[in-house]
Amino acid sequence: MRALRAVRGETLQEMAAGLGVSAAYLSALEHGRRGRPNRRFVHRVCQYLGIIWDDAEEIQRLADISHPRVVVDTSGLTPTATLLANRLAERIGELSEEKLQSLLLLVDAGNERT
Repeated sequence: MRALRAVRGETLQEMAAGLGVSAAYLSALEHGRRGRPNRRFVHRVCQYLGIIWDDAEEIQRLADISHPRVVVDTSGLTPTATLLANRLAERIGELSEEKLQSLLLLVDAGNERT
């Protein structure tokens, strides 16, 4: 969103006013310090920026995965699943981008087989 705003030459304050939110809230969203925005807000942003439907779907997808704080409920799962969730929570900040991509590929490949 920040990049789109910059391309349009619009300040944070101008866009916030146009969307009816505070500049502090919009800044926090742009920097990943706020929770996931709701669909209505994402729709307002798309309308405000004049984004076409195909791009709007991508922005909604990004909004859906943008929550900075994730909770993993492992109740009912195996002890191994709980261990994995805890280890990942403890060490995710230490992993390189390459290792994170490898883990994503591994997890996504597991989904394809089920």
